[in-house]
Parts: sequence; structure tokens; C-alpha cells
Amino acid sequence: MNAFKDKMCSAFTENNRIAPEYFDKYNVKRGLRNPDGTGVMAGVTNICNVHGYVVNDGEKQSDKGKLIFRGYNIEDLINRTYVEDRFGFEEVVYLLLTGELPTAQELTDFSALLSDNRELPNDFFEDMILKAPSSDIMNKMARSTLALYSYDSGAELHTPEHEIDTAVSLIARMPVIMVYAYEVKRRHYFGSTMIMHPLIPGLSTAETILSLLRPDRTYTHEEAKLLDLMLMLHAEHGGGNNSTFSCRVLTSSGTDPYSAYAAAIGSLKGARHGGANHKVTEMHRYIMDMVSDWENEDEVADLLRRILRKEAGDGTGLIYGMGHAVYTLSDPRAVLLKQYARSMAEETEYEREFHLIELIEKLTPEIYEDYKHSGKVMCANIDMYSGFVYRLLGIPQDLFTPMFAVSRIAGWCAHRFEELGSGKRIIRPAYKSVSKEREYVALEERT
Repeated sequence: MNAFKDKMCSAFTENNRIAPEYFDKYNVKRGLRNPDGTGVMAGVTNICNVHGYVVNDGEKQSDKGKLIFRGYNIEDLINRTYVEDRFGFEEVVYLLLTGELPTAQELTDFSALLSDNRELPNDFFEDMILKAPSSDIMNKMARSTLALYSYDSGAELHTPEHEIDTAVSLIARMPVIMVYAYEVKRRHYFGSTMIMHPLIPGLSTAETILSLLRPDRTYTHEEAKLLDLMLMLHAEHGGGNNSTFSCRVLTSSGTDPYSAYAAAIGSLKGARHGGANHKVTEMHRYIMDMVSDWENEDEVADLLRRILRKEAGDGTGLIYGMGHAVYTLSDPRAVLLKQYARSMAEETEYEREFHLIELIEKLTPEIYEDYKHSGKVMCANIDMYSGFVYRLLGIPQDLFTPMFAVSRIAGWCAHRFEELGSGKRIIRPAYKSVSKEREYVALEERT
């Protein structure tokens, strides 16, 4: 049996390799990317504009990053909530789902609607979460999303009413599923005490998460506002990112919303997408351990050079948290997050770490260019600071990517709505077959 399994594993490796020259020969855009790194145009959307460069006379040119939700700059959306000292995630969700900013009364009603939908169905926690622990919270969130199909008598309806009801219920419940799954994991895998707080009606999404997650349920207003900022920044990022595109691909097939959203969660789980924040956090911890003086630019720069040369770090030659597929001069999410994280970190035990991360951001572009000579314009992306902010808030690393999903489901829902209304065709790109036809060999003649 071992020899048989070895043969299967060998076939897995040998038969799934496509010679690189075929991609050039047939002009295949691997990763749906053009040679200059820009994305292949696959759709049109009213939901979000992710701007990081301009194309003049066919040439890609760097530009200041902008993130626009339904025509509104994310900087304006976030800064206004700070001026008015209120939570903004619920407003962003309403904007993404409806296309318009809510009035004061509509925002109050919508926030109440989310609060009213947070409770899980009767026995759902016991049957779907407690009895089937998962070592990965994203896995449990995807499975729970699929399981909610069974609790919906109209799960196959594609009416606007049902789509909105499903979206609202999932956006409201995702934080609860996340925290409950985490508590069950702690109990099952680590023997820790499982703390299950009842929901408090009327709290914002950020307050709900902190209230459920912290053993004593206490948090400051500033902490809740910083988490609310994270939720707003992660809520949407265009139709071309992997998880949103996955949601649109499944939606185009005519499947139910639970299947489409579960697929998006599965995509976001990947280390090349939402899971990237783990790699950044691991790199930061490695640098903190390896550098004796965090303020010594020469020492930090030397380690970064060795990481690029694959002589240090995880051996990939990557400085995680730097560079982005779209943003060039700046990632507006990272700029905003850095701004507010700085004020929270000042005069705390996290201040030195913040300055070290800031130094990594400052040094990397020049070091990268000295080594690669590529001319690539590089900025820090949101992952450079997101893990730091979560640590600042006491959120465990197990929840870094799940927190991303809690926020991004708002964008997924908006894109599913748009795909249902405008897509009209199943998404089906072409793959060129390079296999050769072979004569069938009878079973008794095979060796």
C-alpha cells in the first residue's frame, strides 16, 4: 500500500506541472495579471475603486493610493466619524449594500437591525460549533456559514428581500460565530476555560466583539473606535481581490448566498490573501528577536538585506507587509491605520515596536531597489500595521484573519448583489489544453 501511495504522490507532483513556456506561447495571463502587474479587466462595478496608478500612453505610472466606496473617499468616511466621535462600520455597511449614505434615522434603524440579527438560531452553537471544534477559526466560520443554509426555509430564493435578509443576518452573526469558535477552540485544543458572554443589545459591531472577547467585558471607547476603524478599512477592496472574485464567480453560477459567502471565506483564509497578516506578524517577531537595538537603522537594514537574500527569515526572500498589487506610492488604508495606531501606541509598551515597524517601512524600498534593481515603486500595505493594531487591542493572532472576514463580508454581499443584478452570465474563462491524445490500453495489458 505504501508503494501504491508513493506512486500516487509521485503522479501528483509530475502530472500537475505545466511547462512555463506554454504560458508565454499561448499568451496566458497567469493570476489574471498582465505582464506589467496590472489586473486583467474582468468586470465593471459601481461599488469600489481601488486606485494606485495611472496608465498614460500604455505605460503604468505610480500614483497616490485612493480607496473609494460608492464614490466616497475612505479618508472622508473615517475622518468624519472621528470628528463626530461615533462608530462608522455600520454606516459603511449600509453604504456598500444600498449605494447611498444613510440619514441619521436610517443609520439608527440599520444599526438596530444588525443588533437584532446577532443571535444564532436555537441550538446552532451546540450542534454546529461546540460539538465540532476546529483548529482554524476561518474553517469554522465557513462551515457555519454553510450550515446556516439548513436553518433558512427560503435558502434558494434569489429575491431582493431574501438576499438582503441573508446579508444582514450574516454580517450581524459573523462576529458572534468568530468569538464562539475561538472559545471552543481554546477549550478543546488547549484546555482553557471557555467564557461565553450573552449578547448585549444595541452595541456597535466593534463593541460587540470586544464585549464578547474579553473575559471581564471591559474596554475603552478609544479601543472600540480603533477596532471600528479596522472594520471600516477592511470592509471592501474592489471586485478583483481573490475572495470577492470568488464570491462573484460562485454567484454567477446561480448558487445560493451561503455557498457564495462560504467560498469567499475559504479564499480569504489563504496565506496569499487574508492570511498574509500572519506572515507579517511572524516577520516582526523575528526581527524583534534578531535585532538588539530596534532604533539602530544600520542593524535593522542589515537584517532586511539578509532577508531579501534568503539568508535570514523564512527563506522566501520576502519582506512581508511591503508592496501591493495595485497601490504604488501609498496604500491609503496603511496610511490611515498608521496615523491612528501611532496615537494609541504613544506612551505604552507598544511604542518601541511601532517605531521599529515604521523603520522597516522606511528602509525597505531603498534596500529592495539596491538588491533587485527593478525600478519598482513600493509602499507599505495594510498588513504592515494591522497585526500590530490587533495586538495593541489584545486580540489573539488566531483571530487576525477572521476579523478580516467579519469586516469583508460587507463587501462580498455588495458584490453578490451587483453580480445578481448585472452579471447575467456564468464566469467561465478559458484554459488551453496542452495534453496529447493517447490510445486506450486494456486493463489486462497495463503495466
